[in-house]
Amino acid sequence: MYSMVMFVLDEVNYCHDILNAWEDAGIFGVTILDSSGLGRVRTGVRDDIPLMPSLSDLFKNSETQHRTLFTVVDSEEQIEAIVKATEAVVGDLEEANTGFLFVMPVSHVYGRSKKK
Repeated sequence: MYSMVMFVLDEVNYCHDILNAWEDAGIFGVTILDSSGLGRVRTGVRDDIPLMPSLSDLFKNSETQHRTLFTVVDSEEQIEAIVKATEAVVGDLEEANTGFLFVMPVSHVYGRSKKK
């Protein structure tokens, strides 16, 4: 049975560390998307503007504040490895500002590379 693991990472600076941890756990073929949550879109609060901003700083769109990583795996052991590797980087996922990880069943998979 295949499963899709999706992880919405709160701190984009951890993205490479997460990818390295997943690869070390034997997980390859991860897709990464820039993403933003509804709360950040609605508030429109910018916390990235320098003390002395330039015009380009003021007009930059900083809405994207997350990375969403996803992959398809074929065992419960791989899911557990992803959770363990993820928490090794960001900490306990039940804590605030770490991210949101969920798993969904996948009924069919086509084109998945068999390379390891």
